[in-house]
Amino acid sequence: MRLRAVLTAALLAAGSALALAAPASAVANGSDVAPGEYPFTAKLSMPVIPRADGTTYASGCTGSLIAPQWIITAGHCFHDVNRKPVSGPVPYATSVLLGATVDEPGQGERRTVTEVRQSGVNDVAIAKLDAPVTDIAPLTVSRTAPAAGEQVTLAGWGSLTEVSPKPSMKLQQGAMQVVGSDATTAQVIGVAPQSTTSACSYDSGAPYFVGYGIGGRLVSVESTGPDCPHSTPETTARVDLLADWIASHVQ
Repeated sequence: MRLRAVLTAALLAAGSALALAAPASAVANGSDVAPGEYPFTAKLSMPVIPRADGTTYASGCTGSLIAPQWIITAGHCFHDVNRKPVSGPVPYATSVLLGATVDEPGQGERRTVTEVRQSGVNDVAIAKLDAPVTDIAPLTVSRTAPAAGEQVTLAGWGSLTEVSPKPSMKLQQGAMQVVGSDATTAQVIGVAPQSTTSACSYDSGAPYFVGYGIGGRLVSVESTGPDCPHSTPETTARVDLLADWIASHVQ
Protein backbone atom coordinates (compact mmCIF):
# COMPACT_ATOMS: atom_id res chain seq x y z
CA MET A 1 0.00 0.00 0.00
CA ARG A 2 0.96 3.64 -0.25
CA LEU A 3 -0.98 6.63 1.00
CA ARG A 4 -1.35 8.26 -2.41
CA ALA A 5 -2.46 4.99 -3.93
CA VAL A 6 -5.45 4.57 -1.65
CA LEU A 7 -8.03 6.58 -3.60
CA THR A 8 -7.03 5.05 -6.92
CA ALA A 9 -7.13 1.61 -5.38
CA ALA A 10 -10.56 2.19 -3.93
CA LEU A 11 -11.91 2.83 -7.41
CA LEU A 12 -10.18 -0.17 -8.91
CA ALA A 13 -11.29 -2.41 -6.05
CA ALA A 14 -14.94 -2.23 -7.07
CA GLY A 15 -14.30 -4.77 -9.79
CA SER A 16 -11.17 -6.40 -8.51
CA ALA A 17 -10.39 -8.94 -5.81
CA LEU A 18 -7.07 -7.28 -5.05
CA ALA A 19 -6.73 -3.59 -4.21
CA LEU A 20 -4.39 -1.27 -2.34
CA ALA A 21 -5.07 -0.60 1.32
CA ALA A 22 -2.49 2.12 1.82
CA PRO A 23 0.92 0.56 0.97
CA ALA A 24 3.14 1.15 -2.13
CA SER A 25 4.03 -1.34 -5.07
CA ALA A 26 7.15 -3.38 -5.89
CA VAL A 27 10.11 -1.38 -6.98
CA ALA A 28 9.39 0.11 -10.41
CA ASN A 29 12.29 0.07 -12.89
CA GLY A 30 14.34 -1.87 -10.36
CA SER A 31 16.10 -5.23 -10.70
CA ASP A 32 15.70 -8.75 -9.31
CA VAL A 33 17.35 -9.46 -5.98
CA ALA A 34 19.78 -12.38 -6.23
CA PRO A 35 18.91 -15.56 -4.26
CA GLY A 36 20.11 -15.28 -0.69
CA GLU A 37 20.35 -11.48 -0.66
CA TYR A 38 18.41 -9.29 1.78
CA PRO A 39 16.70 -12.17 3.62
CA PHE A 40 15.44 -9.69 6.23
CA THR A 41 13.00 -8.17 3.72
CA ALA A 42 9.43 -9.17 4.55
CA LYS A 43 6.43 -9.57 2.27
CA LEU A 44 3.18 -8.85 4.12
CA SER A 45 -0.09 -10.20 2.72
CA MET A 46 -3.53 -9.18 4.01
CA PRO A 47 -6.20 -11.16 2.14
CA VAL A 48 -9.30 -9.89 4.00
CA ILE A 49 -9.27 -6.22 5.07
CA PRO A 50 -12.68 -4.90 6.17
CA ARG A 51 -14.26 -1.69 4.90
CA ALA A 52 -16.78 0.47 6.73
CA ASP A 53 -19.55 -0.73 4.41
CA GLY A 54 -19.03 -4.37 5.41
CA THR A 55 -17.16 -5.42 2.27
CA THR A 56 -13.54 -6.57 2.25
CA TYR A 57 -10.52 -6.37 -0.02
CA ALA A 58 -6.98 -7.74 -0.20
CA SER A 59 -3.72 -5.81 -0.04
CA GLY A 60 -0.10 -6.06 1.01
CA CYS A 61 2.95 -4.23 2.29
CA THR A 62 6.69 -4.71 2.59
CA GLY A 63 8.73 -4.63 5.78
CA SER A 64 11.95 -5.86 7.33
CA LEU A 65 13.05 -8.03 10.24
CA ILE A 66 14.53 -5.94 13.08
CA ALA A 67 14.49 -8.58 15.85
CA PRO A 68 13.87 -12.35 15.84
CA GLN A 69 10.16 -11.86 16.52
CA TRP A 70 9.55 -8.33 15.17
CA ILE A 71 9.30 -6.62 11.80
CA ILE A 72 9.02 -2.94 10.94
CA THR A 73 6.77 -1.50 8.24
CA ALA A 74 4.61 1.54 7.46
CA GLY A 75 2.09 2.52 10.11
CA HIS A 76 -0.72 2.87 7.58
CA CYS A 77 -0.47 -0.84 6.75
CA PHE A 78 -2.55 -1.57 9.89
CA HIS A 79 -5.75 0.41 10.33
CA ASP A 80 -9.43 0.23 11.27
CA VAL A 81 -12.39 0.43 8.86
CA ASN A 82 -12.04 4.21 8.82
CA ARG A 83 -8.39 3.89 7.83
CA LYS A 84 -7.14 5.17 11.17
CA PRO A 85 -3.84 3.44 12.16
CA VAL A 86 -4.30 1.08 15.10
CA SER A 87 -2.13 -0.53 17.76
CA GLY A 88 -2.77 -3.74 19.69
CA PRO A 89 -3.98 -7.09 18.34
CA VAL A 90 -3.49 -7.29 14.57
CA PRO A 91 -6.67 -5.82 13.00
CA TYR A 92 -6.86 -8.43 10.20
CA ALA A 93 -5.04 -11.61 9.26
CA THR A 94 -1.54 -10.77 8.03
CA SER A 95 0.95 -13.35 6.79
CA VAL A 96 4.67 -12.67 6.45
CA LEU A 97 7.27 -14.19 4.11
CA LEU A 98 10.95 -13.77 5.02
CA GLY A 99 14.22 -15.18 3.68
CA ALA A 100 13.05 -15.54 0.08
CA THR A 101 13.48 -13.68 -3.19
CA VAL A 102 10.59 -15.46 -4.92
CA ASP A 103 7.14 -16.06 -3.49
CA GLU A 104 6.68 -19.77 -4.15
CA PRO A 105 5.62 -22.74 -2.00
CA GLY A 106 8.50 -24.05 0.10
CA GLN A 107 10.47 -20.80 -0.11
CA GLY A 108 11.58 -18.82 2.94
CA GLU A 109 10.09 -18.57 6.41
CA ARG A 110 6.35 -18.09 6.90
CA ARG A 111 4.91 -16.31 9.92
CA THR A 112 1.77 -14.44 10.95
CA VAL A 113 1.45 -11.09 12.72
CA THR A 114 -0.11 -11.15 16.20
CA GLU A 115 0.39 -7.63 17.52
CA VAL A 116 1.02 -4.12 16.15
CA ARG A 117 2.52 -1.02 17.73
CA GLN A 118 2.25 2.40 16.02
CA SER A 119 5.12 4.83 16.59
CA GLY A 120 2.81 7.83 17.02
CA VAL A 121 5.62 9.99 15.61
CA ASN A 122 5.62 9.17 11.92
CA ASP A 123 4.31 6.55 9.49
CA VAL A 124 6.02 3.60 11.18
CA ALA A 125 4.71 0.51 12.95
CA ILE A 126 6.38 -2.54 14.39
CA ALA A 127 4.63 -5.90 14.29
CA LYS A 128 5.18 -8.99 16.41
CA LEU A 129 5.36 -12.41 14.76
CA ASP A 130 3.77 -15.59 16.09
CA ALA A 131 7.20 -17.25 16.36
CA PRO A 132 10.82 -16.05 16.26
CA VAL A 133 12.89 -16.25 13.07
CA THR A 134 16.25 -17.60 14.21
CA ASP A 135 18.07 -18.23 10.93
CA ILE A 136 17.97 -14.68 9.50
CA ALA A 137 20.04 -11.82 10.88
CA PRO A 138 17.79 -8.81 11.65
CA LEU A 139 18.52 -5.42 10.14
CA THR A 140 19.93 -2.94 12.66
CA VAL A 141 17.89 0.23 13.24
CA SER A 142 20.01 3.29 12.51
CA ARG A 143 20.60 5.84 15.26
CA THR A 144 22.03 8.33 12.78
CA ALA A 145 19.88 10.83 10.90
CA PRO A 146 19.84 10.46 7.09
CA ALA A 147 22.26 12.81 5.35
CA ALA A 148 21.73 14.44 1.98
CA GLY A 149 23.74 12.56 -0.63
CA GLU A 150 23.71 9.30 1.33
CA GLN A 151 23.35 6.22 -0.87
CA VAL A 152 20.81 3.61 0.25
CA THR A 153 19.26 0.45 -1.15
CA LEU A 154 15.52 -0.08 -1.49
CA ALA A 155 14.15 -3.63 -1.47
CA GLY A 156 10.45 -4.31 -1.96
CA TRP A 157 7.72 -6.74 -2.94
CA GLY A 158 5.51 -4.06 -4.47
CA SER A 159 4.06 -3.69 -7.92
CA LEU A 160 6.15 -2.89 -10.97
CA THR A 161 3.60 -0.35 -12.22
CA GLU A 162 0.56 1.64 -11.08
CA VAL A 163 -1.42 0.22 -14.02
CA SER A 164 -3.50 -2.61 -12.51
CA PRO A 165 -0.99 -2.92 -9.67
CA LYS A 166 -0.37 -6.17 -7.83
CA PRO A 167 2.34 -7.38 -5.43
CA SER A 168 5.41 -8.76 -7.14
CA MET A 169 6.25 -12.45 -6.98
CA LYS A 170 9.97 -11.54 -7.05
CA LEU A 171 11.81 -9.31 -4.60
CA GLN A 172 13.03 -6.16 -6.36
CA GLN A 173 15.76 -3.65 -5.50
CA GLY A 174 17.00 -0.23 -6.49
CA ALA A 175 19.85 2.13 -5.63
CA MET A 176 18.53 5.35 -4.14
CA GLN A 177 19.91 8.64 -2.80
CA VAL A 178 18.76 10.78 0.11
CA VAL A 179 18.10 14.32 -1.16
CA GLY A 180 16.65 15.91 1.97
CA SER A 181 15.02 15.35 5.34
CA ASP A 182 12.94 16.99 8.03
CA ALA A 183 12.14 16.12 11.64
CA THR A 184 10.43 12.81 10.85
CA THR A 185 10.92 12.00 7.13
CA ALA A 186 13.61 11.66 4.49
CA GLN A 187 13.20 12.27 0.76
CA VAL A 188 14.88 9.92 -1.72
CA ILE A 189 15.24 9.66 -5.49
CA GLY A 190 16.21 6.81 -7.79
CA VAL A 191 19.80 6.35 -8.96
CA ALA A 192 20.03 2.88 -10.52
CA PRO A 193 19.17 0.94 -12.56
CA GLN A 194 17.41 4.13 -13.71
CA SER A 195 16.65 7.63 -12.47
CA THR A 196 13.00 6.53 -12.42
CA THR A 197 13.67 3.58 -10.12
CA SER A 198 11.06 4.13 -7.40
CA ALA A 199 8.77 2.56 -4.85
CA CYS A 200 5.32 1.56 -6.02
CA SER A 201 2.04 0.17 -4.68
CA TYR A 202 2.51 -2.53 -2.00
CA ASP A 203 6.02 -1.26 -1.22
CA SER A 204 4.71 0.61 1.82
CA GLY A 205 7.06 -0.09 4.71
CA ALA A 206 9.85 -1.26 2.42
CA PRO A 207 13.33 -0.76 3.89
CA TYR A 208 15.85 1.84 2.75
CA PHE A 209 19.11 0.56 4.14
CA VAL A 210 22.89 0.76 4.01
CA GLY A 211 24.72 -2.57 3.74
CA TYR A 212 23.78 -5.72 5.65
CA GLY A 213 25.38 -7.64 8.48
CA ILE A 214 28.18 -5.87 10.35
CA GLY A 215 27.79 -2.15 9.71
CA GLY A 216 24.45 -2.54 7.94
CA ARG A 217 21.56 -0.38 9.13
CA LEU A 218 17.98 0.54 8.34
CA VAL A 219 17.69 4.25 7.52
CA SER A 220 13.97 4.68 6.78
CA VAL A 221 10.86 2.90 5.52
CA GLU A 222 8.65 3.64 2.53
CA SER A 223 5.67 5.89 3.24
CA THR A 224 4.24 7.63 0.15
CA GLY A 225 5.04 9.27 -3.18
CA PRO A 226 3.92 9.93 -6.76
CA ASP A 227 2.63 7.17 -9.01
CA CYS A 228 5.46 4.92 -10.12
CA PRO A 229 7.75 4.95 -11.95
CA HIS A 230 8.94 8.49 -11.29
CA SER A 231 12.14 10.49 -10.88
CA THR A 232 10.83 12.92 -8.27
CA PRO A 233 11.37 12.56 -4.49
CA GLU A 234 9.67 9.81 -2.50
CA THR A 235 8.74 10.38 1.14
CA THR A 236 10.14 7.86 3.60
CA ALA A 237 9.75 7.66 7.39
CA ARG A 238 12.95 8.01 9.41
CA VAL A 239 13.73 5.30 11.99
CA ASP A 240 16.67 6.87 13.84
CA LEU A 241 14.39 9.00 16.02
CA LEU A 242 12.46 5.84 16.95
CA ALA A 243 15.46 3.69 17.90
CA ASP A 244 14.89 3.84 21.66
CA TRP A 245 11.13 3.27 21.31
CA ILE A 246 11.73 0.28 19.03
CA ALA A 247 14.33 -1.19 21.38
CA SER A 248 11.96 -0.90 24.34
CA HIS A 249 9.47 -3.19 22.56
CA VAL A 250 11.60 -5.68 20.65
CA GLN A 251 13.94 -6.44 23.57
